[in-house]
This record gives sequence, C-alpha cells and structure tokens, in this order.
Amino acid sequence: MFEPVGKRKLLSKMVEGQIEEAIRSKAVLPGEKLSSEQELCEQFKVSRTALREALRMLAARGLVVIMKGKGIYVQNISAETVTDPIYLYLQMQSESNYILDVIPARQIIEPPIAALAAMNHTEEDAQRLKKDLNDLKNSNGDYEELSRLDMLFHLDIAKASENQLVPLLLEPIHRLAPRIKSSVYATVIDAKQIAVEWHEKILTAILNRDATNARLAMVRHLEIAEQHDKQILIKQKHKNFKLKAV
Repeated sequence: MFEPVGKRKLLSKMVEGQIEEAIRSKAVLPGEKLSSEQELCEQFKVSRTALREALRMLAARGLVVIMKGKGIYVQNISAETVTDPIYLYLQMQSESNYILDVIPARQIIEPPIAALAAMNHTEEDAQRLKKDLNDLKNSNGDYEELSRLDMLFHLDIAKASENQLVPLLLEPIHRLAPRIKSSVYATVIDAKQIAVEWHEKILTAILNRDATNARLAMVRHLEIAEQHDKQILIKQKHKNFKLKAV
C-alpha cells in the first residue's frame, strides 16, 4: 500500500503524510488494523524511530490509536475528535475575560440555528429536546449540573438543524460556556426559572415549525444571557469574584 520514502529529511513527516492520505482516501477504513511496525518500516524503508514518530503525530491528531500488544488501528472519527483541538485552542488563547467573547459568538450563530431546527427537525429530535427541557425543569442538581443540562438543550437544537456541520461549529464554543453558566446559576437568583421559560418558548416555536419565532426567541434568550454575564463581570471586577471552577 505504501511507497518507500527514501533518505530525504523529515522522514517521519513523509510517513505521516502517506498514512494520512490512505485514511482520507479510505484505502484503510475506521476501525481497520494497519500493518505491524516491522512491516510498515519495510514498506516505507525507514527506521522504527521515524515510523514511531509518524505514528505518534497521527495519534495526537486522532487519526490512529496505538493499542499496546494489539496493534495500530485507524481511529473512528467523532465530533470530539474534530472539535477537541478547536476547544483546546480557544481555552489556551482565551484569558479570564473570555466571557466577553462567548455570548456575542453565540448571538451570531444560534438564532439561525434555531430557525433551521424549526424547519428541519425530526420526531427523534423533538423528543430529545422535550427531554432536555424536562430534565432542566426537574433538576435538583448543583450549578454544574444545571449548566450541563442548559447547554445540552442548545447543542441538541444544533443537531436538530439536521446539518452535520452546525454542531461542529457550536460545540467548541459551548464547551467554554459551562464555567460561565455555573457562575450565573450561582449568582442570579431566578436564573433557572428564566432559562426554563425561554427554553420552553424556543422549543414551542421549533415544534410548531415556526422558524421566525424560533429565531426571535433565541435572540431574546441570548440577550438575557448577556445581561446575566455582565452581572458576573461586575462582581468579578468589584469584588474579586472568580468564575466557579468546574
């Protein structure tokens, strides 16, 4: 399957490139086992050191998984595989004031997503969203649990758009949100009641396939979320308030 790479520089990168191309072209499929290290070294005509460096880089990118004693397998690509690097980048680049970036990004992205969900959702999507709302209503959990249920509803709206790219765009942003939402639930007395109220309005519009009102309800919901976030920032500034760790 693979060609020798010769004695040029950066042999590990060349090996990595060939294996990646084999995965992209589906010459090897997710879950399929690659040849042994010895066989791969012979095919590429490289040392085991160069091969292992290539495999290490592929594993770090989520393309292969190396199972000790079992072999090297092509990784099953999931949403997490794709979004983890984006989330890591956002987490590492954002300072403590990243709260200023999250809501504006959501305000741009989520209202049209709600409209898409209203037009395209399936019965399975509808049942999942109803469950999300009921779980939030009935939750007696801590702030972290409320935050998780809150964001799950929004992510499931993205899935209900029935556009496979939309959840991938939203998921890394939402993974930054729980720390903020936990602090909102801890600080704003009626935060849960307000969240339930607006989730219910959004869901009603989606279930009625009313794209206009689904979009408008999401706009208003996120405007209120922005007001809550500003309360957090005021406390953070004047009372040395820190976002709750989760």
